[in-house]
Amino acid sequence: MLRTFALALVVASAAAFSAPHMPVASRAAAARPAVVMGDNIRELRTRIGSIKNTKKITSAMKLVAAAKVRRAQDAVLRSRPFTETLEKVIGGLVQRLKNEGLDLPLLEERETKTVLLVVVSGERGLCGGYNAQIIKKATQRLAELEKQGIKVKMLCIGRKANVWFKRRQRDIVKFVPTPNQPTSEFATEVADEVLAYFLSQEVDRVELVYTSFISMIAALPSVRTLVPLSPQGLETEGDEIFKLTTKDGTFGVEREKLDRAEPMEIVPDMIFEQEPAQLLNAILPLYINGQLLRTVQESLASELAARMSAMQSATDNASELGKTLTQKMNRARQAAVTQELLEIVAGANAVA
Repeated sequence: MLRTFALALVVASAAAFSAPHMPVASRAAAARPAVVMGDNIRELRTRIGSIKNTKKITSAMKLVAAAKVRRAQDAVLRSRPFTETLEKVIGGLVQRLKNEGLDLPLLEERETKTVLLVVVSGERGLCGGYNAQIIKKATQRLAELEKQGIKVKMLCIGRKANVWFKRRQRDIVKFVPTPNQPTSEFATEVADEVLAYFLSQEVDRVELVYTSFISMIAALPSVRTLVPLSPQGLETEGDEIFKLTTKDGTFGVEREKLDRAEPMEIVPDMIFEQEPAQLLNAILPLYINGQLLRTVQESLASELAARMSAMQSATDNASELGKTLTQKMNRARQAAVTQELLEIVAGANAVA
């Protein structure tokens, strides 16, 4: 009791020294901090704990996305030898048939009355503006085609695009979920569906709306024609592969340009069991299969990179918010201690 009273006298003396012309009761009232609703220490401690848990989750999601980007990168590298060989064979056959009229169904140009739009989106959110950008691009292309009087059918790869356009009552002929690891079987399923619509003349052109992977923080929504193929476009161009790297704890991307696959040399007197045009006609579906697989892999890499960036931003925001709330809690504790001491001083003065 004597220690408490002595402490109260010390505080009272300090308060009197700092404001000698103000009554004790007025000084105590003026020194009390403003009380804000909900701004108590227990609630702040609970919020800080919740934010720490959220930070752990977002950080883990970032690492998971990084691991999946690496898997997508490895898949592209594993499929590269087959792609190169296929491009060489196609290039050689095109060179052989350059002076002949190519009468192939996949090269047939028709008057465009109906277009099949293949939209590649993500399965889930938490990836920044990735899905919004691809849906916006598809909506713009849809409006352009309808403005020209062209009927549009849609094939959606990924749940987000399917849900969006289904709610708007668009003509969706098929929905295919985006796999975590796109395989050739998946690409074959989609390619067979696409070619069935084109070869049966239900559609006159097939267009891809996908995301072109640029870097860990940038992706470009793009549109290109899948079929009919252009005879000039069969001359394969140089490719580009990406590699996810880490430096000083920061993720980055290295891009490597690959030279165009040189056409296979086919000597003039080579005898084919089948006509070169028939061989080319049989190989072109494989080429479309590979293009679809590569497109889905690139879109998936873009989605995962966007998710990494979004989770990094969420983790940084959680850290900043945690610091702000910790400072706020410390100020609340100081205010509570100060108020308690002032109440002790006021009680001591009342007793005196």
